[in-house]
Amino acid sequence: MRNYLLLTPGPLTTSQSVKEAMLQDWCTWDNDYNIGIVTEIRESLLRAAGLDNEYTTVLLQGSGTYAVEATLGCAVKPEDQLLIVANGAYGARMAEIATYQGLNFNLVSLHEAEQVTPAVVEEALKAYPGTTHLSVVHCETTTGIINPIETIAAVAKAHNLTYIVDAMSSFGGIPIDIKGLGIDFLISSANKCIQGVPGFGFVIARKDKLEACKGVSKSLSLDLYAQWSEMEKGKGKWRFTSPTHVVRAFHQALKELEEEGGVEARYNRYKTSHATLVKGMRALGYTTLLSDEKQSPIITSFLYPNDDFCFATFYEQLKQHGFVIYPGKISDANTFRIGNIGDVHPHDFEALTQAVASVLAE
Repeated sequence: MRNYLLLTPGPLTTSQSVKEAMLQDWCTWDNDYNIGIVTEIRESLLRAAGLDNEYTTVLLQGSGTYAVEATLGCAVKPEDQLLIVANGAYGARMAEIATYQGLNFNLVSLHEAEQVTPAVVEEALKAYPGTTHLSVVHCETTTGIINPIETIAAVAKAHNLTYIVDAMSSFGGIPIDIKGLGIDFLISSANKCIQGVPGFGFVIARKDKLEACKGVSKSLSLDLYAQWSEMEKGKGKWRFTSPTHVVRAFHQALKELEEEGGVEARYNRYKTSHATLVKGMRALGYTTLLSDEKQSPIITSFLYPNDDFCFATFYEQLKQHGFVIYPGKISDANTFRIGNIGDVHPHDFEALTQAVASVLAE
């Protein structure tokens, strides 16, 4: 039974079958769990990404930020120099992680509504000629902006950089040619476009790049190489207690991704839902923060309609209609955000805009 739909960037609305997958308990030492579930998840992630055995996957307990920190802490050695180009809170968080980790890094901060473009990256590389690693966010959920990782990849390749992509809110919902783009580390989370529940993140990495991470991490629990090595040797065994129910839910969610038709089919659903949302909200007088060419189908930022608008009141009114949305996060504009991902469909966004119309009439 759903009390409301979560129209957020994760946690998000999950299917009944994903919820039901968590009703059974699992033993972390049992092969039914390690081989039958964890190993299948790792193989399914590679299939979803269209990858061969040049790449591998590793799962890590915690939120997506844990996986980002584990990746940066392992991939960037003391002699390396990391460039982070950020246009939102999650790019800025990578810089915060790098500071805590004591990494050698440089940060280029853009306005939240400005895309990270190849030209921006090229200029940054001129300013920081010793750069060895580049890290960007694909879909920055601060606003919903999409960064063109495809064209940025050409710059990374030309400069022989290790390319790290935070695809937290896009992997599984937007097609990404990981191998073709030369992405070395791609990071995402269980509770995003795969449509699972929160509890672990995962990294898809080139094997040779991951093998080079041995002994680099300064953390025990966030040692990505050690986690991967244990999963390889133990056929799915985690080093420390794994979030069994969350893993089982993710296993089911991956099956449902395949049943839907894969990433391309899900992407099309998200695009249709986004188009339905934007059309309906614009008809009611709301304005999107971003222009259409910068906007992802993952989450959309809307400007407050007037100076008297109270988000807290609007939020509670929509919640009474069965919808939960997200506050804004941009620094110089009043916005709120509505997510399009999860087990929600175009007809749900038609119902949402009808609810918004009702709220406006109250």
